[in-house]
Amino acid sequence: MEYKNLPDLEGWAALRAIVEKGGVSAAAETLNIGQPAVTKRLRALETCYGLHLMERNGNRLKLTQAGEKVYILAVQTLDRQLALREELQNMARGETTMRLEVTFSIGEQLLPDLLLQFSELYPQYRVESRMAYGRQIQADLATGMTVLALMESAPDHPDILVQKWADDELWLVCGSNHALNGTDLLPVESLKELSYVLREKRSSPREALDQAMQQIGITDLKIAMEVGSTDTIVEMLARGKHVSFLPKFAVEDKVAEGDLYHIKVTGFRIMRTLWIARNRSQLDHPVAEAFIQMLRNNAAR
Repeated sequence: MEYKNLPDLEGWAALRAIVEKGGVSAAAETLNIGQPAVTKRLRALETCYGLHLMERNGNRLKLTQAGEKVYILAVQTLDRQLALREELQNMARGETTMRLEVTFSIGEQLLPDLLLQFSELYPQYRVESRMAYGRQIQADLATGMTVLALMESAPDHPDILVQKWADDELWLVCGSNHALNGTDLLPVESLKELSYVLREKRSSPREALDQAMQQIGITDLKIAMEVGSTDTIVEMLARGKHVSFLPKFAVEDKVAEGDLYHIKVTGFRIMRTLWIARNRSQLDHPVAEAFIQMLRNNAAR
């Protein structure tokens, strides 16, 4: 197989930096090289593929159709290179470091306390955590790029071992100033009449919500906004105009304090399970074992 004409990582890094930082100048600053060097790497990448990857649109550079394909490959390859380097560094340090990936809701709401507790219990171990969408976490687990994951939906892959962690539910909630605050039971038909602020489509809570709505024949919710942060949605609900479906673990304290109100719906609940997921080839990882034991001890209390 011919390898000499394949692109190098520097070209991919230049393309990614230009796209994500908004131009050659910002890319040069990010990569700590001069602007001519960034341009030269981009041109070399285009020469390698035989197509223009970026074109100028006014004062900005934008990806061509070919560039979009190369950009996706560049992001995937560079991320996997970084993950592999971390894994090899962990091997060099011995099995005292673990890569942990979690979904965004778990990362925002539960992960900080878990990491602090684990650090106190096992100061000899180190956890390197990342937040990602469920599908990306499954891919990283399957390829061995991450050792352990905490997820809101169970991955389906032969190389991944899944264990139940905890029960959860998506709660319909509103702010204390909303007209539904204090409602005893909301008829399920009324769900179509409300104005929603929801998590983005690729998020685990949104996927669970969409599936549950389809099961009861509702496909046309009035979605005012989609937001990539549960904390931001909670702040927006305080304005009193919208409602949202959010994980119980993320909002139960706010409900208990009176900042949010849990609206119960007649004959309708969205029950979920939180999962521990592991790569089967790394079941004996000491840091993962310790972390899982901590989770089990917490659940038993």
